Amino acid sequence: MSNAKRNNSGGFMYSTNPNYRPEQDEDENVTLNPKDQLLTLHRETKGRGGKAVVVIKGFVGDNDALSELGKKLKAHCGTGGSVKDGEIIIQGDQRPKVESFLKNASYRIKLVGG
Repeated sequence: MSNAKRNNSGGFMYSTNPNYRPEQDEDENVTLNPKDQLLTLHRETKGRGGKAVVVIKGFVGDNDALSELGKKLKAHCGTGGSVKDGEIIIQGDQRPKVESFLKNASYRIKLVGG
């Protein structure tokens, strides 16, 4: 069996270190406060038939919070979009609207790309 197919989540791990503490996966799903997050706004056209989209990257939190933010952004901009792979995609070059919405929600913003 290859290493990729092996599931080690239910196995045992032995350590000779008396101070060893197993890593906790629960911290990965904690959503940071908006003031503590730096979101990058990318304008992309590649692979989209020349049509521009705004891709928001850098969100730290669980998928439910990311989906909720994406839903609010789509409603604010009055356009479509999607949330996948930890990114929010908003159709059209809506960077000024997205930027103002996120700044009003206390997120730190960085514009990337043309």
